[in-house]
Amino acid sequence: MSSRAFRKVVVLMGGPSAEREVSLSTGRECAAALRDEGYEVIELDAGPDLAARLSDISPDCVFNALHGRWGEDGCVQGMLEWMKIPYTHSGVLASSLAMDKERTKDVYRAHGLPVCDSVLASKADVMARHVMAAPYVVKPYNEGSSVGVYLVAEGANSPPKLSDDMPETVMVEAFAPGRELTTTVLGDRALEVTDIITDGWYDYEAKYADGGSRHEVPADIPSDIRELCFDYALTAHRALGCRGVSRTDFRWDEAKAQAGLVLLETNTQPGMTRTSLTPEQAGKVGMSMGELCSWIVEDASCDR
Repeated sequence: MSSRAFRKVVVLMGGPSAEREVSLSTGRECAAALRDEGYEVIELDAGPDLAARLSDISPDCVFNALHGRWGEDGCVQGMLEWMKIPYTHSGVLASSLAMDKERTKDVYRAHGLPVCDSVLASKADVMARHVMAAPYVVKPYNEGSSVGVYLVAEGANSPPKLSDDMPETVMVEAFAPGRELTTTVLGDRALEVTDIITDGWYDYEAKYADGGSRHEVPADIPSDIRELCFDYALTAHRALGCRGVSRTDFRWDEAKAQAGLVLLETNTQPGMTRTSLTPEQAGKVGMSMGELCSWIVEDASCDR
């Protein structure tokens, strides 16, 4: 341990977001991996007393295993900056920017990255009429993990009925046909491309339920598409100002070759559960779960 910058690590998980359960799973698995690597690990469920708890523990750094709002959107990152506690993953600005899907697209476009057409609309308008021609997707503009995603099929007679817990402003996005691909960036390196195969829509259930999806890694795709995924993921990571690890998701319409590859979003704190994509990709380039988590910890800092 003498060559490591940090010894006592708080794994921050849970919290109040819609992705609480996934965060708890990520946190537990990362904590176990870090203990196996020799770190002193304290698991901490993020609540209203978070600052006081961290002050009492006085960790060398925080491994941020939170997902969704408050943990992945710049809020907790700002608190850790204020407390001068080194932390993992992206900083305040990149976290906030990447969580806002519409502003993320503005950055993508400014850097020549291809995206689907989309608009922000009120929940009431979306339920009253088709705000764009079907097929389209409706989703929160500031959540992750496919939380609250509605697919409106071509020829649908009526607009979707959205659940009460959907936000008052939502994103309506043109549906991109094709395969679901994703690439993890670790530091300055793109790891691999995964083809996510499901029987239906890749929603929250498909992401996290046993048997909900299959991951083909490396994806069976042409070499030029693989390299394009690498290039786009690295460009997105740098353009948004991400640090540590990120994962960018794509749709690829094979019939259109390179022109069929579009970016969906960049995750600044990818899931690290047993069904998660980033640990799988790390494994394909020779990194164990423990080595991946250790790399992320040793990359921790303030001023990110």
